[in-house]
Order: sequence, then C-alpha cells, then structure tokens
Amino acid sequence: MARIHPLLLDIDSAEFRLLNDWQRGFPLVPCPFAVIGDRVGLSEQAVIERYLDWVTSGVVSRVGAVFAPRRLGAGALVALAVPPERLDDVAARVSAEPGVNHNYEREHAFNLWFVASAADDKALRRMVCSIEADTGCHALILPLEEEFHIDLGFDLSGRCAADRAECESRVSGSTATACALPEMERSLFAALQRGLPIMPAPWAGVGQRVGLNENMVIEIVSRALEDGLIRRFGVVVRHHELGIKANAMCVWDVPDELASTLGRQLARYPGVTLCYRRARSLPHWPYNLFCMIHGSVRETVLAQRDEIARSLGLDHFPHAVLFSGRRFKQSGAHYLPLGPESGHG
Repeated sequence: MARIHPLLLDIDSAEFRLLNDWQRGFPLVPCPFAVIGDRVGLSEQAVIERYLDWVTSGVVSRVGAVFAPRRLGAGALVALAVPPERLDDVAARVSAEPGVNHNYEREHAFNLWFVASAADDKALRRMVCSIEADTGCHALILPLEEEFHIDLGFDLSGRCAADRAECESRVSGSTATACALPEMERSLFAALQRGLPIMPAPWAGVGQRVGLNENMVIEIVSRALEDGLIRRFGVVVRHHELGIKANAMCVWDVPDELASTLGRQLARYPGVTLCYRRARSLPHWPYNLFCMIHGSVRETVLAQRDEIARSLGLDHFPHAVLFSGRRFKQSGAHYLPLGPESGHG
C-alpha cells in the first residue's frame, strides 16, 4: 500500500477515518475489523492490511488498551540531567528497561525525561535506582498526584471538544490508586499491554493465549472500560509520524490549594492534550502543574500556550516550557509482567 502522510488525507477518506475515528470506541464484537470496514467502506481484509502496514511503518503503535494511570500499578515521570556527550548512551540504557514506555530529550538542564511503570512502588524504585547506578545520573521522580485530562488520543480533524466533554466527568480530578485484580483479569491485561492481535477474530486470538473464551475477553474489557481502568481502547497513533512534532511540556509552580482548580480549568482548553498535577522534587524541580501541548509548528504551540496562560493568569507563577527534542522510545505502559506474545496477525 502506498504511504500517504495521514495529515494530508481528506478527512472523509477511509484511511483518515481508520486513523482518527477508531482511537476510541473500538467495537467490542467478535469481528471488530469487519465492523470498522462496514463503517468506512472497506473490506475486513483491507482494514487489517492497512493497520498492519501502519504498525510496520510506525504510524500506529498498536491497536489496544490505554490503561488509567496507577490503576494497575505504579508509575512516575522521571528526569535525568545528562551530560550532552553522554545523552545517547544514557538514553539507550533507559530505553532498555521494559517498564519505560516514553523516553524523550527535552530542552532543560534535566534533559532526559521518561515515563516509568511497574507493578508497585517498590519495583518502580528499584528500576529507577538501577538506572541511577548504571548511569551515575541522579533522577527526579515525579509521581502523578491528580489527573485532569490524560490520553484521549489525537483528534486529527481538530474537532476534539466533544470527546473532551464526554470524558471530563470521568477523568477530571481523579486520584485513583492501584486496584487488586483477580488472576484472570491480570493475565488478560498483561497480554493486552502489547496490543490486540490484528486479525479477523482478535478477541478469540488473545483469549486463546490466556485461557479465556472470546465472550469472556470482551466482557472483561467492556467492564474495565466502564470502570475506567481502561481509559480508552482503540488505535494508538504515534504523533511524530503524523506530523505532530512540536511537543511542549508546560509547567507552573502554583500554590497547592489552587492546583486542582487551575488544573481543571487548564484541561478544558482544546489545545491541551494532557494535564495533571505531579509532586515537586525540591530543590531542583519546583513545578507541580503540568500540561502538554502538541502541534505541527513550534511557534503555533507557543502561541497557544501563551494565550491559555494569559486567560488563566498562570504566568503570575514561576513557569517553564520544555520542548522535546529526540524521541528515544514510545510504546505502551507495562505495569504487569508481559503476557504471552500476541503478535499482529
């Protein structure tokens, strides 16, 4: 299949809809790719081939679950101050950890930022301590304290307001913690961390690998979506490959008593793709309110950020903007020991 830059596709084309419309609301039916094909005017096989092609080329990370932070285990944003001449080597060591799912260079003295996930806080600390010991770099560990808007995907059409409003009551202000899971659910979720196999009967396929029948797999996933343990289930795109390369982490040091109110207000702006409150790490990191703004052009992202900050009066507080540089790793979070290999076909 010819590779066409997704952002150049007509928003009414089948290819655009495959990338954009199924980032959430994935069909919980035995043959989901056939249902998607019916909706967009393609055969089941054509849909499968396109998704497999996009996974191979890196446009799509996986088709699968995005789990709510801290519901399956422990996680934190971690930063290292790495001598520039050692950045490649240290980044490679960090990316080698299965529990690291995002690893980016950023414009700051703390120039390497990664997201670490583990089964519990002790395992997370062991992972970070191992990285510190191997690299000689002190780590800032910034656990999530309150989420306002996290991972609803990238609306490539620019019409994201409806999705934001639909999920706001379930997401905004959440402080959920890890839950105990029966072994049946743990096995399934561990396997799903790699993504759903891209095949005609994917639920049956993943069920065979963990000893569950198709109906039970669908029921467990449906229940997890209703409960919020799974934030969304669908196509997980890689924004760099979609031309969304200006990635700014915007941070403020706001009084703790104002953080929740300001975070909820900040999360409502369409340009904000992620928003949360994290613990400070004094004296090196005083900031507690975070948001991400993604776009195609750096100047546009900065203009969005400045307008949002002006509207809320945020720049009365100490602040910083950290644009990303190189991306060393981007994958799904691994809270649980990886389940049986599911593959894509």
